[in-house]
Amino acid sequence: MRKLPENPSIEIAPSILAADFSRLGEIIGGLEGYVRLLHLDIMDGHFVPNITIGPPVVAMLRPHSTLFFDTHLMISDPMKYAPEFVKAGSNGITFHLEVVDDPHAMIKLLRNLGVNVGISIKPATPVEALEPVINDIDMVLLMTVEPGFGGQEFIPESMDRCRTLRTMLRDDQRLEVDGGIYADNIADIVAAGADTIVVGTAVFRQPCPPSQAVADLKDAARQCRPPR
Repeated sequence: MRKLPENPSIEIAPSILAADFSRLGEIIGGLEGYVRLLHLDIMDGHFVPNITIGPPVVAMLRPHSTLFFDTHLMISDPMKYAPEFVKAGSNGITFHLEVVDDPHAMIKLLRNLGVNVGISIKPATPVEALEPVINDIDMVLLMTVEPGFGGQEFIPESMDRCRTLRTMLRDDQRLEVDGGIYADNIADIVAAGADTIVVGTAVFRQPCPPSQAVADLKDAARQCRPPR
């Protein structure tokens, strides 16, 4: 099983949601050696007001990349579709706490599928809602914008939520954040405890090549290190 990078490390996870979909294979191939994770936003038009990609696209991308496919299921029935994404090549599956009646059952399914397990919460969901399952997962994904579309502004209250979550997690568990993150605020987010940073616009919609945008984000993030 391909695993998440071990802590302590700061990881940049480019989100292909902001990339040119007509050149995805070429684009993600160009990220090899610059990042270790690729973030795949999966939206169903029901849980969030947008539709993106499904397992067939993930399967087509897999031969173009050795990166860890960090797959974020923003869908209403993750238990039904998770096996298809794993079969297509996803290495980690993150599901939303808000859509499952029995998160322990979902975690068990993902463990049996042999992938890393993440749980995400929307901005309005209290971080304390994760307490019953937080010891059983590999990563928490804190949404710092409302899920559904890229290019939104970072919600300032997310900083305190990030700090609280870091105190709830073990050192071997990762804290991922997603939404509104750029070179000018990434250091503050890392200082708040995040160690896995999802970025879309800040990588794929810049005047420089994606590899240079990643390098600039890493340089900015190095100004700080998360508290341990």
